[in-house]
This record gives sequence, C-alpha cells and structure tokens, in this order.
Amino acid sequence: MSPVPRRRKASTTDRPPGPRVRPQEQLLVEAVGELPAGRLLCNTAGWGQFARAYAAAYPRGEATCWFLDVYQRDCAAAVGAGASPAVPLDDLEAGDEPAAADTDAETSSAPGTVLPNVTYACAADPPGTDYDVVAWCCSARGDGELTRETLQLGHERLRMGGRFLAAIDNPRDQWLHEELHKLFPKVTRRPLEQGVLYLATKTERLHKVKSYQAEFAFRDQGKLIYACSRPGVFSHRHIDGGARALILTMEVQPRYKVLDLGCGTGVVSLAALSRAEQVQVLAVDANPRALECAERGARRNELTGLETRLDATGESITASAFDLVCANPPYYSQFRIADLFLRIAQKALKTSGKVHVVTKSPDWFAQQMPQYFAEVTAEAVKSYWVMTGKRPRRT
Repeated sequence: MSPVPRRRKASTTDRPPGPRVRPQEQLLVEAVGELPAGRLLCNTAGWGQFARAYAAAYPRGEATCWFLDVYQRDCAAAVGAGASPAVPLDDLEAGDEPAAADTDAETSSAPGTVLPNVTYACAADPPGTDYDVVAWCCSARGDGELTRETLQLGHERLRMGGRFLAAIDNPRDQWLHEELHKLFPKVTRRPLEQGVLYLATKTERLHKVKSYQAEFAFRDQGKLIYACSRPGVFSHRHIDGGARALILTMEVQPRYKVLDLGCGTGVVSLAALSRAEQVQVLAVDANPRALECAERGARRNELTGLETRLDATGESITASAFDLVCANPPYYSQFRIADLFLRIAQKALKTSGKVHVVTKSPDWFAQQMPQYFAEVTAEAVKSYWVMTGKRPRRT
C-alpha cells in the first residue's frame, strides 16, 4: 500500500477568515481553484467556510450552503457577516472531537467580508436544480443513511456535465468511495493526510432513485399511530424509548395546548393529538425535516390541531400559552440545550401548567428544575426518568 501523501499546508490566502475549518472542508477549500465559476450547492462541516471561499473566488458565481439545523445556519450566517458563533459547534454535535484536534486547519480570527453571492438555506431538502458544482462535506462518524441520501440528492441537483466533490475526514476511507461509484461511473480519489477528496462528473441520470423515507407504528392507549421519519431526524425508523416514556407519563385533557420541544419525528405530538378532543399541539424543532415528518404523521393519522415551527432558541414561542410542555433534550452539549429547554418551558407554561422532561441523568435535572418550577418530581419509567414540574403561581 502506498503511503498517504501529506495534505498541502494551506496558506493564509487559501483559508477563509473566521473560525477554524475542519479537515474535510479544508480539502474542498483547497480545490476551489479547480472548479468552474457558476452555481454551487454545498453543505458544511462548520460555518460555511467553503461556500464563502467559492463565492470570494468567483464574485459572479452563486453559492448556496444547505443546512439541516437552523441554529447552525444562523451561526454560519453570523460568521459570514463578520460575527462569532454564540456556541462552539463542538458543544452542539454529538460525538465530536474537540476543535483543538483540527490544529492543522486553524484559520484567521479576523472578521470575514460580507459576500452577497452566498445564500444560507435551511430546508428539508437542498433547494434548486441544475447546479454547476455540488460539494459535500462528509464525516467518518456520520450517519451512513443520511450520507447516502445526501449524495443522491446532490447528484439529482447537478446539471449534466457538472462537477461533484465529496470530502471526508478519514484518509483511509473506502466506504464513501464505494458509495460514489454507485452514482458515477468514474470517480477520482485523492488521499491526503487528514482525509480524502473525491471528484466526479455527471454524465448520466440515475437509473433508479431510492426513497429514504420511512414509516413505523406504535400503540398508545390501544390506538395504533403511524409515524414518518427520514435520515437526519432523531429516532429514524423507530420510536425512541425516551419518547415512549413521555407518552406513558403525560396526561392530556380536552382543549389542552401542548408544546412538544425538540419534536423529532413527532411521536409525542401525534399521541397528544389522539388523546382528547380539540387538543392543539405546537411541535418545535431546529431540524426542518423533523417538522416535515411531524406534519406527514398528522396527515397519515388524519389528526388536526398540529402546528409546526422551525426554532432553535424558543424566541418564537408565546409566553404563558401552554397547559403542558414535553421535552426530550439531547445528551450532548454539556446540558446547555437541556437548560435552554427548561427556560423555554418556564416561559411557555400557563400558571400551574406542567412540564415533563425525559432523561437518563436525573440528578442534574433534580438540581436545576427547582430554579424554574415548583413541585418537582422524578418518576422511573423503564430505563428512563421523567422529571415533572409545575409553573408556580405568580406572586
């Protein structure tokens, strides 16, 4: 086996300003000079640095950077405007290595130039068609099914003769290479020190387009409920044990207004809507695919009363409007997101309204929840704990 060549040390002119660039994105940045000017569709492993590098290199071109998380989109847009992200990306992504591991990809901390030809798009699917270039950042620790779907979506949106790039932070990668060969007859592989860059040209349309959407069913109080899911949405293809614990614990009365924080596939929302008459549910998530799945689930079960909202901070949620808040916060981010969910719930609840939070770490919630709620209790539900609190009466 031939040795893996060292990645060319990028000069400061190669590197877009702002936070550090992750290895797979740096490989794309270094390839900008080989690409045609035109319309670019890409994603990002960080804050959209490749999109800005392309837009800076080709001022008459157009770069669209696609996100599946509105918080990351907003942070990338802020960095593009010369600001700093409010929370490090490494604190928000499960399983990430510390940013300090990217020492070879350090970038200048100087504010970036605002580029009018960059669009930051957060949607369930990449917008637009007939792109001249499609470039995807892939992670060795990423979701394989989401990566396969993203590769296929990129191929579909690329014009005939357009250039396709994919970069991964694994210098020994073979898996991504094999997946690309399912889409392109010829793939150029460039193994480098911190990853591999792949290049291909679209010469034909796909003979078969695979659907990655899924449907699964669960029972609640004797009712069979169907849920829909897609790659990239929490608990794809099955009901999560934490969601099941919330459903078993919650009590929903007629005319209740329920807030489902971090709704995922929407199983809690669907169960709440099916429990009683004239229930209204607001399902909130930072992932537009999650909202799409919740809406599809409501239609599949012929349920009314569901509203969805793309929101990562809770700013759009009306104060003192809900009888019940249910939340299944993620376990990463050092409880930063869990604390945000508690503050949103406190704001959203009516007086004497209840919040249910499911967790496997009840000690942290037992310490923190009394700051926001009265009558805090913990109930063991199988391998989970459901923490409950009430919005105290205002004095």
